[in-house]
Amino acid sequence: MMMARKQDVRIPTYNISVVGLSGTEKEKGQCGIGKSCLCNRFVRPSADEFHLDHTSVLSTSDFGGRVVNNDHFLYWGEVSRSLEDCVECKMHIVEQTEFIDDQTFQPHRSTALQPYIKRAAATKLASAEKLMYFCTDQLGLEQDFEQKQMPDGKLLVDGFLLGIDVSRGMNRNFDDQLKFVSNLYNQLAKTKKPIVVVLTKCDEGVERYIRDAHTFALSKKNLQVVETSARSNVNVDLAFSTLVQLIDKSRGKTKIIPYFEALKQQSQQIATAKDKYEWLVSRIVKNHNENWLSVSRKMQASPEYQDYVYLEGTQKAKKLFLQHIHRLKHEHIERRRKLYLAALPLAFEALIPNLDEVDHLSCIKAKKLLETKPEFLKWFVVLEETPWDATSHIDNMENERIPFDLMDTVPAEQLYETHLEKLRNERKRAEMRRAFKENLETSPFITPGKPWEEARSFIMNEEFYQWLEESVYMDIYGKHQKQIIDRAKEEFQELLLEYSELFYELELDAKPSKEKMGVIQDVLGEEQRFKALQKLQAERDALILKHIHFVYHPTKETCPSCPACVDAKIEHLISSRFIRPSDRNQKNSLSDPNIDRINLVILGKDGLARELANEIRALCTNDDKYVIDGKMYELSLRPIEGNVRLPVNSFQTPTFQPHGCLCLYNSKESLSYVVESIEKSRESTLGRRDNHLVHLPLTLILVNKRGDTSGETLHSLIQQGQQIASKLQCVFLDPASAGIGYGRNINEKQISQVLKGLLDSKRNLNLVSSTASIKDLADVDLRIVMCLMCGDPFSADDILSPVLQSQTCKSSHCGSSNSVLLELPIGLHKKRIELSVLSYHSSFSIRKSRLVHGYIVFYSAKRKASLAMLRAFLCEVQDIIPIQLVALTDGAIDVLDNDLSREQLTEGEEIAQEIDGRFTSIPCSQPQHKLELFHPFFKDVVEKKNIIEATHMYDNVAEACSTTEEVFNSPRAGSPLCNSNLQDSEEDVEPPSYHLFREDTTLPSLSKDHSKFSMELEGNDGLSFIMSNFESKLNNKVPPPVKPKPPVHFDITKDLSYLDQGHREGQRKSMSSSPWMPQDGFDPSDYAEPMDAVVKPRNEEENIYSVPHDSTQGKIITIRNINKAQSNGSGNGSDSEMDTSSLERGRKVSAVSKPVLYRTRCTRLGRFASYRTSFSVGSDDELGPIRKKEEDQASQGYKGDNAVIPYETDEDPRRRNILRSLRRNTKKPKPKPRPSITKATWESNYFGVPLTTVVTPEKPIPIFIERCIEYIEATGLSTEGIYRVSGNKSEMESLQRQFDQDHNLDLAEKDFTVNTVAGAMKSFFSELPDPLVPYSMQIDLVEAHKINDREQKLHALKEVLKKFPKENHEVFKYVISHLNKVSHNNKVNLMTSENLSICFWPTLMRPDFSSMDALTATRSYQTIIELFIQQCPFFFYNRPISEPPGAAPGSPSAMAPTVPFLTSTPAISQPSPPQSPPPTPQSPMQPLLSSQLQAEHTL
Repeated sequence: MMMARKQDVRIPTYNISVVGLSGTEKEKGQCGIGKSCLCNRFVRPSADEFHLDHTSVLSTSDFGGRVVNNDHFLYWGEVSRSLEDCVECKMHIVEQTEFIDDQTFQPHRSTALQPYIKRAAATKLASAEKLMYFCTDQLGLEQDFEQKQMPDGKLLVDGFLLGIDVSRGMNRNFDDQLKFVSNLYNQLAKTKKPIVVVLTKCDEGVERYIRDAHTFALSKKNLQVVETSARSNVNVDLAFSTLVQLIDKSRGKTKIIPYFEALKQQSQQIATAKDKYEWLVSRIVKNHNENWLSVSRKMQASPEYQDYVYLEGTQKAKKLFLQHIHRLKHEHIERRRKLYLAALPLAFEALIPNLDEVDHLSCIKAKKLLETKPEFLKWFVVLEETPWDATSHIDNMENERIPFDLMDTVPAEQLYETHLEKLRNERKRAEMRRAFKENLETSPFITPGKPWEEARSFIMNEEFYQWLEESVYMDIYGKHQKQIIDRAKEEFQELLLEYSELFYELELDAKPSKEKMGVIQDVLGEEQRFKALQKLQAERDALILKHIHFVYHPTKETCPSCPACVDAKIEHLISSRFIRPSDRNQKNSLSDPNIDRINLVILGKDGLARELANEIRALCTNDDKYVIDGKMYELSLRPIEGNVRLPVNSFQTPTFQPHGCLCLYNSKESLSYVVESIEKSRESTLGRRDNHLVHLPLTLILVNKRGDTSGETLHSLIQQGQQIASKLQCVFLDPASAGIGYGRNINEKQISQVLKGLLDSKRNLNLVSSTASIKDLADVDLRIVMCLMCGDPFSADDILSPVLQSQTCKSSHCGSSNSVLLELPIGLHKKRIELSVLSYHSSFSIRKSRLVHGYIVFYSAKRKASLAMLRAFLCEVQDIIPIQLVALTDGAIDVLDNDLSREQLTEGEEIAQEIDGRFTSIPCSQPQHKLELFHPFFKDVVEKKNIIEATHMYDNVAEACSTTEEVFNSPRAGSPLCNSNLQDSEEDVEPPSYHLFREDTTLPSLSKDHSKFSMELEGNDGLSFIMSNFESKLNNKVPPPVKPKPPVHFDITKDLSYLDQGHREGQRKSMSSSPWMPQDGFDPSDYAEPMDAVVKPRNEEENIYSVPHDSTQGKIITIRNINKAQSNGSGNGSDSEMDTSSLERGRKVSAVSKPVLYRTRCTRLGRFASYRTSFSVGSDDELGPIRKKEEDQASQGYKGDNAVIPYETDEDPRRRNILRSLRRNTKKPKPKPRPSITKATWESNYFGVPLTTVVTPEKPIPIFIERCIEYIEATGLSTEGIYRVSGNKSEMESLQRQFDQDHNLDLAEKDFTVNTVAGAMKSFFSELPDPLVPYSMQIDLVEAHKINDREQKLHALKEVLKKFPKENHEVFKYVISHLNKVSHNNKVNLMTSENLSICFWPTLMRPDFSSMDALTATRSYQTIIELFIQQCPFFFYNRPISEPPGAAPGSPSAMAPTVPFLTSTPAISQPSPPQSPPPTPQSPMQPLLSSQLQAEHTL
């Protein structure tokens, strides 16, 4: 076969001629057979370059142009293709056709005049400068298209593609076409060139034509047949590649793919490309306003776009884009439509919510109604163009109003109908709810607390079930029950107040007996308000217990009217009226910078204090702020776990004044530590004027041991805690009552309650210290108390305004926030009157404790409880004290139409007549009464002033002469807010700074000698009495029966100023306000009163009372009364009981007749008095199991888990012997030995040995210390609380044991904590036989520290440092340098040089704390170590002295030279530290007691 000349030897080139039926319309029909489309698709396969229309009818000019060039063939151009064997080749494509003249419709005349059949079979084609053909539009516009010439102007044809159109052509017979093709084939066969039959237009092919074409091919020597479709681009490349393989015999035979199989592959390819293109469009086009031009530019570089445009063309790509835009727009419109339809019901509810207005309106009429509404334009917008979805409104996203034409749509009409139905249903449901409520309110079967199951059958009907869901009527029933329960509880509380006399006559205390509770049930049982809570017995009992709590412990917080308690209102009125002198004082709470600060001591050994402190800090904000009732408070915690006599463990410091203390224990040992620490803390403040630690609020908390949730141990710890809490007068929280989880020591709720209590204590400081000073009382002539009832329907402002607006009204100087001073002319002289305005429950506490010259008692004429409380109050008032009754009415008496008011007025008048008091009524419509109204009463008070004061003094003296405790400290008077005159504490056996006894001035002065101290204890009856009382209070026992005392005579007609002074001062001095002691000493065992032989039940040990935690749930919790009652057995401390307690009183004061109580003079008072004597004293119910167990333990000695831990564990032995003689025999536990400083678990050759044995001249630092410090400095400098937070004891011992066995121990590998390593290092120094700072050097250091000049002091300390033994000096230098480095990281680890010195000085200096000298020098020791740490570069590295970081209080640079540990001792020379521990410890109380006795003797 002849091969055409190749232009490129590397790439074969083939010239292919496409032939087929051509000619005039008569010969080929109205359209061609598709030769041009086949060539177009093969040469330019891109869809955009493919043209379906290729005309053969040309003008003469077009035929003569360079493209046709007067030839009947077209040059399609050169094509490069890669065949199946990946060999690239080039093909020149030529189409043999016949062009028709558009004028004659005959073939154009050309140079070759041969017929088409012969011309088509030509193998040599020549045409000079013939241009490549693109499309019909190119003809005549050749310059607008690419101009590429046929190579060399001639081609040698290598093969032929014979085309057969198998479609149903118009005006063309297929058989004629087949004949033409047969003739053409015969002509082509003569050329010996390869021929491939191509069936065109198979996408429109006729099955018979295709079959006939295949038959023709078979008849011609098995011609290759390829079925194609140029329009669908199916098998076009296959046809040309098949011919090329026939031309080049070296190529393999091509596999012919049937048309439909190839069409399927092409369709899949197009579908895939379409999917990718649509994905691309959806990713790029998000807005329906996008245009094709901008988007197509964005997609032009994307292969997805290029592939689809190649296969389908730009127009189809644009069409898909427009479809996507349309879809986006439709979705946007639908979203807007949904939003509008969702807003439409809201618009209906806002504009037409009334069913009566639209009930019968159609949607069209409702639409007109909507336009008339004022807020129509708020919900709707009227558009000029409609419909809305065809306007630009769809793109107005800012306008969310509903297009009004939407109302014309079907969905809008449906929503309108739904709205009507909803309104109708709501009206029906509202009617049903109203009917259901009416049924509940009118039904007699619905009572408080009745379960729904029992009430259902009485009120439910079918209609209720139909229209109301279960949750609805259950909610209505629940709310109704809450209303009637709350109302019933309020009415029951009012009933309890109406029976106030009963509760006060029963002498109720913390734990009322079953017998007394039964009396309350019996008395109240017939009352309808009692029966109303029949189904809520738990809540009813809780209310009774809560009321008993109020009676026994009356405060503003326990008041039933809280927070509208009269005391709080009065405080506010008076504080807003006056600016007190005390308000200008720094200690006043209004100007106190610490008013928003809470200082809390946490006491507990073995890590309990630190653990709780960390838990509380976790509840705080980042800056240690704690939120209570929405207000932020600064919370400062001081955890204490050591000896509280040391300054480092002191409750208070110059910068820390505690407001309360949490005492934690989880064992007998930790409870003993708490008791001892409280004792020591209180003893340390004896004799101080600022002995506020005695009043420090305490809370004793039992902390659960892990894994020990029940059993005898926990039960015994609870019992012991309750007993100790009773003795310490503090609150007790056990796990059951506190709700403490085992993951925490105390929960957040309990912490908040404790902190609220501390805030109340701070706020009520004025009430607690309300006792007037001598100077203040000396300026007051009369003390009047005005009593108001909490919850009365009248304003305290209206009652007090005449008093506060008076020109003579001034602020009280006694510090009380509930009192004012009046200067009124009474008789011929002006009198200064101190008027205290209190609630009745606050007034109960002062009837016996304070000197009161008269009472003005108010009550509401229309409230029974108000008059009942007045009667209960007057029962215990002595009949010599004038009373002014004031009835508050709604209007004038003559116009009262209320039977209750008239009855109450009458009863008030009768009470006033029977007690010889005064009575008046004030209409509350005219509350602005004048003070002149009370002038007759004031005159009565002036007349009785002397006898009242004499009687008050007589009562105090008589009580002081007996061994009974203060009468006024009854359970009902034990309020922490009102009873401000309690003795400081049980342990406060030593008097304050004023003088307790009148002693002979010739009494020799007392020295500090131990034997003299003991002798004075035995010889001085005053001190002996105090010690006896001290012991009896600690043990709840009375002294044994003794001989009668001789009567002590005194003259009551003496100047009353001293007596008055004794009274006023005696509020704090307790039993010593008058000269009842004889001039010569006597032994109290020789005398006794009859009361001494009477067993005193319920003294102080049972101050645990039960109150409801949540009265609505009926839960009961146990709370400890903070100010313990100190009554004489009876509980209320009245004179009637005291008459039987002392026969001496009558003998002592014979000049004054014994006053009686008003209850004995008035038949309307004391109607429940019969219950007062109906109970045996000290019944089992009254004593309770705790008391009985305690007595058993007292008789059997201290033993077992239930033993009460004794207090005096480290007292002086001789003093203990004296105290033991005043109590029953008990076993005394041995004093706790001082902890050993040597290892007891194993014999160590390294720890606990002298320092010189573990160092060498080459290694002056012990290897253990070096390893520990290197480890700490590498890993622990940022550890918070380093050296303050102790490590695990077992881990520290393990560390030391391992090091003892292997001195090359790697601490990092063993993974010990930083605190464990730090603790082990401190333990090394603690176990040295001698401290690192030798005792001999400590004396010199203290002397050098006394130098006032700072620079001289530092140089003197440096000189002392040079005298240290070399081994001690090197190790001391190493340790101090390390601590200096730790202090530089104090912003992270919070360990300043002061904190480090506090932690390290006991370890480095180890003084013996049984010596008073060592105790008083502790602050000096700590400051010396702090100086060494601060000035480490100066002391050890010859650097200049550095400036102190700040002169804060307590820092070495700002401190005075020395601060004695016991500030109450007389000024003495600075003691020096001991060189070695003294052989016999000295009692810490000895110098304190001795110094005070000396001070009193000098007076």
